Amino acid sequence: MIKPRLLLATLLLGGTPVLAQDAETLIIAHRGASAERPEHTLAAYELAIDQGADYIEPDLVVTKDLVLVARHENELSGTTDVATREEFEDRRRDKIIDGQRVAGWFAEDFTLAELRTLRVKERIPSLRPANARFDGLYQVPTLAEIVKLLRAKEATMKGQRRVGIYPELKHPNFMLQDAGIDMVDLLLRDFRELGITPENPVFIQSFEIAPLQRLKQREGGFKLVQLVAPIGGPADEPAMRYAEMVTPTGLAEIAKYADAVGAHISLILKPDGSPTSLVADARAAGLAVHAWTVRPENEFLPPMLRTGTDPKGRGCGDTKLALLLEKAGVTGIFTDGELSHACAEAMPAK
Repeated sequence: MIKPRLLLATLLLGGTPVLAQDAETLIIAHRGASAERPEHTLAAYELAIDQGADYIEPDLVVTKDLVLVARHENELSGTTDVATREEFEDRRRDKIIDGQRVAGWFAEDFTLAELRTLRVKERIPSLRPANARFDGLYQVPTLAEIVKLLRAKEATMKGQRRVGIYPELKHPNFMLQDAGIDMVDLLLRDFRELGITPENPVFIQSFEIAPLQRLKQREGGFKLVQLVAPIGGPADEPAMRYAEMVTPTGLAEIAKYADAVGAHISLILKPDGSPTSLVADARAAGLAVHAWTVRPENEFLPPMLRTGTDPKGRGCGDTKLALLLEKAGVTGIFTDGELSHACAEAMPAK
């Protein structure tokens, strides 16, 4: 995780700064240092903090007994060993989530105590085989445990820096419609119990619209981020497309309830690396832009930034980060882990 503060966040080659970053650019640890530890574990979050992340990003789902926990999806078999547990075989279900049929085991069908018996595994072991060495070591963490970790780490830093939290509410419309569970209420409940206020470094994000609007109405001080993708639209507004939301008119509407847009890299950079108009249009509407997601593996990089032909090989993810910062001017970057220094010569000059 590279750190954009006071030139400590320059990309280094042999200790030499090669690109001075904007002092306000935030590094957001996407699911923790997920390129180096199984995602959404306390180990991944702690490593990201040690690497210098400004914020850690937990995706939040909810248990049957209404506890917010961190998983990429509410379906559990991709990131835990639940499919190998005979005692939970009868929990397997098919559900329609945001218009898609999903088969598996779902967090909302398990109590926290039951969830505690599971162990986390690497979600993409073919690309991240080193992470699979940690399979079976970690439990699914709660939001409360993540906040406790942040505070413990901040205490060891003796006030030198703060680390924020950047939670995403996963499928809140589905949870409300299918199970009658209001994730906005649960998040605000937990924040109150944990003593988290708008004065803390917090962003709350969602691909849906209504949860952010409700948060704006109920707790107007928290910074809110509308996520947008290259295709599709928000699950709670099926007639709306993200493509409409990133037009100047759409961004002006987002600005009525959100502080920033979290946008896929392809909405910010063209294939040749030049910027689209999104950042300029967002700024005109009064919105910041945070880009997702810079990943180090070749599989996730365009051909110009790859190194070799192995999909799991580490490419020039840092170059992509440089392009985002230099050419597009985003104010936040989601990244999966400490970025490669191997391709500094390919970076644009200041």
